[in-house]
Amino acid sequence: MLRPLGKRVIIKRLEAEEKTASGIVLPSQAKEKPQMAEVIAVSKEVEDVKVGDKVVFKKYVGTEIKVDNEEVMICDLADILAVVE
Repeated sequence: MLRPLGKRVIIKRLEAEEKTASGIVLPSQAKEKPQMAEVIAVSKEVEDVKVGDKVVFKKYVGTEIKVDNEEVMICDLADILAVVE
């Protein structure tokens, strides 16, 4: 697994809803990427979030990479807007 450096976290996006509130099924290309994710790793300098937290992050941030056939994103702690409690 990766260990982020500096004030960075590694997050994995949560799956987007496949259906609207009214029950319409969305094709994959119509779905917007969610801005919620689960924290899967934090650097030693990060104290505000921990592994397993669900977070909301800014749009268009981070570096997306593939690790063990899984898409994850490395982003700065400043790009994390909130922890979902």
